[in-house]
Amino acid sequence: MRRYLITLQLPDRKGLVEQIANAVSHHGGNWLDSELRHIDGIFAAILLLEIDEQHWDELQEALESIDGLMMTAAPAAHFNPPRLRLTYNLVAYDRPGLVKEISNKLSSLGINIERFSSKYESASHTGIALFRATISLGLSDPHQEDLLTEALYEIGDDVVIDKVRSR
Repeated sequence: MRRYLITLQLPDRKGLVEQIANAVSHHGGNWLDSELRHIDGIFAAILLLEIDEQHWDELQEALESIDGLMMTAAPAAHFNPPRLRLTYNLVAYDRPGLVKEISNKLSSLGINIERFSSKYESASHTGIALFRATISLGLSDPHQEDLLTEALYEIGDDVVIDKVRSR
C-alpha cells in the first residue's frame, strides 16, 4: 500500500463527495484524511489516500473522468510529528498583507503552520471588515509558545488571539 496526497478542484455541484468516495472505494483505496471546501462556487479538496500501487493509475483515471475536475497528485511520506500542537483563533481588521505578516512571524520562529483556515467578514455592529483565521501550529520546542503569542500581538493593536487547544 502506498499513500498519495491529491488535490481536486471543480465547479461545485451536488453529489461530488459521493462520486469521489465511490471511485476511491471501487479501486480499493482507503480515505485517510481530508479537507473539503466550497469556496465561491468551487469545490476544493485535499485528500490523503492509501491504495495498492497497482490500482493507482486506474483510480487516477476514474477521478480525472469526473466532468470539470482538475487534479494534482504526489506520493506522500510519513513524517516526524512536532512535540506540541497548538490551535489559535485570530481576529484583526482586514488589510492587504495580513497573511504575509502572520506567516513571516511564524516562520521566523521556526514554527510550522499545519492548518490555516481564514475568512473575510463584516463586523455586525459596525460593518468594519474583519479577517478571521483558525491556525493550527506544530512547535518543535514548547518554549516557542510564549514567543509565538508575543509575535502575533506585534502585528497590530487590533489583533485578538484566542488559544483554542493544545496537544
